[in-house]
Amino acid sequence: MAEMFLEKFQQLVTTHLDDHWSPQDGLTREELDARLTASPLPDGFELPLVLDEFHRALGRCEEILEAHHFFFDADELEIEDGHLIFLEDEEETWVWGVPVEDLDVPDPLIRRRSTADGRWTPEDATVSEFVFDLLDFSFEED
Repeated sequence: MAEMFLEKFQQLVTTHLDDHWSPQDGLTREELDARLTASPLPDGFELPLVLDEFHRALGRCEEILEAHHFFFDADELEIEDGHLIFLEDEEETWVWGVPVEDLDVPDPLIRRRSTADGRWTPEDATVSEFVFDLLDFSFEED
């Protein structure tokens, strides 16, 4: 499948960090595959295209991965409650995930789960929409 999000994710370095994207900000295909193999995910697991390209663009860019929320490193991704969990807020009160039945969609809708009651709620946004909005909010100037 053709790249759909990679350049847009790479541009986040320029947009929010006033720097130029470099290959050291992301993961190579081989590095990402090795991290996924080391994760608790099932053997042969494939990320939705949007998360694959997110990690290839920004998988080592801590300034973005840890900006008020914590994007899970590729080797920390896990399936829980029928969702691929990929993001947590800094207070550890919410996690965001993609329903496993939607993992074949290039940019699936996401849901969030409260750690207090364990209920999943639709975000009414795709992964890419949510990530771009979240990072815009996280890097807003006061």
